[in-house]
Amino acid sequence: MRKVMLVEDEEFILQGIRCIIDWDEISMSVAAMAHNGEEALEQFRREPVDIVVTDVEMPRMNGLRLLEEIREIDPKTRCIILSGYDEFEYARKALKLDVEDYILKPINEDQLKQALIHAAARLDEMEEMERTKDGGLEDKIGWHKFLKGKLDRDEAEAFYQMLPPVGREQKIYAAIMKIDTASVSSNEGLGTILTQIRQLPQKVKAIYLSADTLFLLLYVHNSCGDEQAVEIFEGLLNQLESAHGIMSFVTAAAPAAEYAQLPECYKQASRLQKYRLLEGYGSCITDSYIKDRRTQDVVIDETQLRKMILKKDKEGVMLYIEDLFINNLKSEVSVDVLYQMALKMAVQLQDIKVEYKLAQSRNLKDLSEMLEKIYQADDIFGLKTLFISEISEIILYLHTEDSYYTPVVKQIMEEVQKNYKDDMNLKTLSYKYHMNASYLGQIFQKEVGCSFTQYLNTTKNKIAKDLILNTNMKINDIAKEVGYPDTSYFYRKFKQCYGVSPASLRTIKKQ
Repeated sequence: MRKVMLVEDEEFILQGIRCIIDWDEISMSVAAMAHNGEEALEQFRREPVDIVVTDVEMPRMNGLRLLEEIREIDPKTRCIILSGYDEFEYARKALKLDVEDYILKPINEDQLKQALIHAAARLDEMEEMERTKDGGLEDKIGWHKFLKGKLDRDEAEAFYQMLPPVGREQKIYAAIMKIDTASVSSNEGLGTILTQIRQLPQKVKAIYLSADTLFLLLYVHNSCGDEQAVEIFEGLLNQLESAHGIMSFVTAAAPAAEYAQLPECYKQASRLQKYRLLEGYGSCITDSYIKDRRTQDVVIDETQLRKMILKKDKEGVMLYIEDLFINNLKSEVSVDVLYQMALKMAVQLQDIKVEYKLAQSRNLKDLSEMLEKIYQADDIFGLKTLFISEISEIILYLHTEDSYYTPVVKQIMEEVQKNYKDDMNLKTLSYKYHMNASYLGQIFQKEVGCSFTQYLNTTKNKIAKDLILNTNMKINDIAKEVGYPDTSYFYRKFKQCYGVSPASLRTIKKQ
């Protein structure tokens, strides 16, 4: 049970805070109360607490100074600030002190309750990480080893003792929750997820395995069926997404009657994790859900795809990839079908790169990189984006590699590479090179295979792609950096070039 200290100089407010919260309901107790910062600090030194709820304006020592002193004693202590003033300076200082919440008076009971629950969840997460860092029993032997069945009976028994007892009429649904860390706020970490799990009406134990993975144990009555268990997990996923924007994916094993079965449950849930590629985040998958999936071979028309790439038919390629990945792959297929198809296509692209001496090109991926990206893809849309991006790069290189250009066209291409940010057009270039603008455009189109405007936009988009994948620059700043003052126009031109938006392409970097 977490210990809480309340600090408020107004006695009736202090007693009101103590009375409006059902402390037992949230597994907390009020261990101390004080009327100013000095009194609170003295009590904290004698008997530390887990959470401090304090007013800001108090005699002798204000709340912010109190929190600074407490942070010196124990940095892990969670703090919640109460104030009758909506002052930016207070909020700014509170932010530097890593407070859980800044609540304005009159106090909203639900807001304070949620802040307390969130603070407890943050403590759970910090303690779990500390146990991992310090090599406590859980990490010294390792949950991973336990779940993989690599412990002897005595070692496994030690882990059983760390888990809640299983009732005579209870069973356990073990599940793996994979979290899209990009959707989790950096100042929250797993705290929000743990808070949401605490609020479930059912009993759920969450075990921290890594920054993006939790092992969940759902304790239910024996009468609870598989469909009901899935509904509970899906309810958790939906709540995380709708309330907090956190995306996650759960795979659940068949129910277990005792903890000795957990390694087998973990193995089953792990095997199902690959279905995230087909189903995407926001789903809960079980063996029964996928037992009738088809596993037949996938037919890729390699001749047609090769012909479109060599003809530089980008639009045709995009339609073909869309049809192959999205329209032809129905939900009833096995995920192995998708991997098989992706691997075949990666090998075919590598053959084209080698044949046309593109294999060493800086912006193209070799086969090992492609395979790594395939297995890192979060879902089928990320996989589609990966192939469209790579094929677009191949087509771009086929425009320029091993070709002969007249001196004036070479000069124009070099000028574009250097001055792509400038407002360039054929009219100003024709003046510079003393040529008719229409004739210069015809020469450029014939030799390069696209119009000058298309080449300029392709160059800008290629540089933008590198910035998207290799830097943390904002999309708006990237648009300006490559010479697109209008971000919406940049989005339109980029999607025409690569078949995906700049934001979608950046997801590849996050995989």
